[in-house]
Amino acid sequence: MSTLKQLQVAHNELTEESIAEYLQANPEFFERHSGLLSSLRLPHDAGGPSVSLVERQVLVLRQKNLKLERKLNELLDVARSNDALATRIHALAMLMLATPDKASAVQVLEQQLRLSFNADQSVLVVFDDPAGSVAASGPSRFLRVVERDDDAVAPFRTFLQSNAPRCGQVRDAQRDYLFGAGNVEIGSVALVPLGEKSEVGFLAIGSRDADHFHPGMSVDFLARLGELVSCALRTRATV
Repeated sequence: MSTLKQLQVAHNELTEESIAEYLQANPEFFERHSGLLSSLRLPHDAGGPSVSLVERQVLVLRQKNLKLERKLNELLDVARSNDALATRIHALAMLMLATPDKASAVQVLEQQLRLSFNADQSVLVVFDDPAGSVAASGPSRFLRVVERDDDAVAPFRTFLQSNAPRCGQVRDAQRDYLFGAGNVEIGSVALVPLGEKSEVGFLAIGSRDADHFHPGMSVDFLARLGELVSCALRTRATV
């Protein structure tokens, strides 16, 4: 085969993929041909003048570095937020452990949800309190004591059979029961079961921000809060 024919065959078999594979397999190529780095010109993404391959590589690395820096800052923000939340839950646990009875534990919970957890509105629903020990302090906007089979909690039947917190928007019937009929201030709600299948009751935390509690958020801390509250209500003395 003539040299010209061989060159034509080699050219026909040469593809972008084969070039890319060769460069990846031979990273020292540009070390042997350093002049190419400054002579190769690439169009600028923003439509500006062409830049050398080295300049383009530097630009790409800078962009990657900025993305990594933003991602790191986001992770640090999440870590700080989680650490602060863990500290507040620990403080709540210490306060509830110091309460002498169930009614006092409920009062501490209501106060801390408002002051430390910045809850716009919150409601504690407790099932079956025949001795009245939970509601001993008197009527409260925060506390609802009902029978589990009460028609008032019928809109929550599906949730009561689950063992995990739920976050997002709630149905009108659920919102009306928790926060009052026609309440449009609450944009999102976290429902937290207390005990296995909400055997003790459940906690509802409402936010004016429609995106504050959303279905995609982590519920680990809410689950811990539910375990803490259910344990406190089970173990506190009656009055």
